[in-house]
Amino acid sequence: MILNSVYICGFMGGYEWILIILVVVLLFGGRKIPELMKGLGQGMKEFKNARNEKEKDSASEEKQ
Repeated sequence: MILNSVYICGFMGGYEWILIILVVVLLFGGRKIPELMKGLGQGMKEFKNARNEKEKDSASEEKQ
């Protein structure tokens, strides 16, 4: 299932991406998109920090 979605996204051309971007702009509006991207970036940063913290905790447990 995952392979199929990667396969489909791998062959998306310029027109498909333009259509997707147009739909996103129509749905959310031009002013809302920067807010959405900021929230997405903050979420990714929090996820990365949590992952790094978990790796540090597991590494310290292995040393003991």
